[in-house]
Amino acid sequence: MVNEVIKAEGLTKIFNKNLVAVDHVSFNVEDGEIFGFLGPNGAGKTTTIKMLTTVLRPTEGRAFVMGYDVVKQASNVRKVIGVVPQEYTADEDLTGYENIMLCADLYGVPRDVARKRAHELLELVELTRFKDKKVETYSGGMRRRLELACGLINRPKILFLDEPTLGLDVQTRAAIWDYIRRLKEEYNMTIFMTTHYLEEADALCDRIAIIDYGKIVALDSPSNLKNSLGGDIITLTIKENIDVSDIIRSVDNVKYVRYEGGAYRIKAESGEITAPLIIEALRRKGYTVVKLFLSKPTLDEVYLEYTGRRMRDTEESMDSFIRYRITMRRARAR
Repeated sequence: MVNEVIKAEGLTKIFNKNLVAVDHVSFNVEDGEIFGFLGPNGAGKTTTIKMLTTVLRPTEGRAFVMGYDVVKQASNVRKVIGVVPQEYTADEDLTGYENIMLCADLYGVPRDVARKRAHELLELVELTRFKDKKVETYSGGMRRRLELACGLINRPKILFLDEPTLGLDVQTRAAIWDYIRRLKEEYNMTIFMTTHYLEEADALCDRIAIIDYGKIVALDSPSNLKNSLGGDIITLTIKENIDVSDIIRSVDNVKYVRYEGGAYRIKAESGEITAPLIIEALRRKGYTVVKLFLSKPTLDEVYLEYTGRRMRDTEESMDSFIRYRITMRRARAR
């Protein structure tokens, strides 16, 4: 029997009585898996994590973490989870080691135990050489690795990662992926992560829930989601400004045609064979193909299939980081 460590039933969050951030989502997370929420900024990913980690109270629905009700047994939930938020939360005036020890104090980890764990975690995230340097000197990748160490100091059963590689360069992102894989493989840790990076979800997650405008529109393993498209994707443009969808549909192996923005999106079996047949069918009717692109199913195509559009490109701006630093300085000055 599968052990469910997270269970959400109709989980909903409404702000100001009219803004529905999360809309009756239901899902479960299995013990030891990496479960991903995939969607653009504003889809409801962070709000869901905040409800599951007891930061926000649900407007409707219920959720359980390790069997504990997130509303009625919030203190029990906090004891078994670790959280790495999207924002940088480490104190810039403290060293990396001091930040980890501060988190240990907040979790109530005994000092002698915390010291040993802190050194182990610094080794895990390759920050031992920088443990006595102030965080204000850390790069973005180093800060993210420190946040990961802080989230692990209480040896959580479940680790929540909110956009763990947001704004990082490709090389640093790959390093964070390695740490996440190690947590699963070496510690059998359950990880609930959010991301808007398609390749990240595909590379790391055992199962993915695609969330858009607060609703889950698809949930399965990456391979099953891609296979659900039922064929290859052909994108085609013709010279003439006319809808020729009926001609394309008449070609063998074509399963689906959508005409939008002057281009045709075609789902077909054996795309390598079907694409030339489509070109020939159009040529016989006097139409000229000026552009054709064949692709195997990807998560981007899956997202397009279930939402009707491609994933919106969203990157972390420096504005958010600057606002964080200003807020921290103001807080210290009070």
